[in-house]
Amino acid sequence: MAVRGPQLDQLPDEFPVFPLGGALLLPGGHLPLNIFEPRYLAMVEDALGEGRYFGMVQPDKRLGHGENGPGLYRIGCLGRLTSFDETNDGRFLITLTGVIRFTIVEEIEMRRGYRRVRAGLAGFAADLRVPGEGALPFPRPQLEDALRRYFTSAGMDVNWNGLETMPDATLVTSLSMACPFTNEEKQALLEAKDLTERARALLALLEIGARDGDFDDDFEPKAS
Repeated sequence: MAVRGPQLDQLPDEFPVFPLGGALLLPGGHLPLNIFEPRYLAMVEDALGEGRYFGMVQPDKRLGHGENGPGLYRIGCLGRLTSFDETNDGRFLITLTGVIRFTIVEEIEMRRGYRRVRAGLAGFAADLRVPGEGALPFPRPQLEDALRRYFTSAGMDVNWNGLETMPDATLVTSLSMACPFTNEEKQALLEAKDLTERARALLALLEIGARDGDFDDDFEPKAS
């Protein structure tokens, strides 16, 4: 199986993290971000000069605030800046491409107001391999049917032609990141062992949403 991007030993084990509730980054996924807070503008500036890497991680509501801010889930996703644009009003419009998941070992000294961690990557080395085709553990029409019912229930418009041409792995990744799931559901998708387990979890969430109409009304990512 081909390797996507850098080798494990080429990746940093200390890097900035962007705590952002509702924002899910997965390996191989592309997350657009509008950066405007001074500390995160500084983080992006520093990342551009240091390999272009930083991690996305969600605040964990079960944990209290610490010295550096809200408690964080232990598992996040390291991303690399793959597009960058600076606006006239000083914002950065960037795309972060997911590389590999990580486990936070410890927080280290903050820099210019943003948080940094020492992380373990080795447990997620399989994220660096490009998944093969036909990766779904069930017939693809089953996922597409659940998706149609889910989007109808949520009142969302979808480019079906675009979805129908996506490879299985890309479809699972894109839907997991884009659907208005709760923070906890997004974290469960992130922590799924592999693509097969993530696809099963995604299908279950789509089925529940289509049946119950239980959507996260505040699913837009919020800065911590």
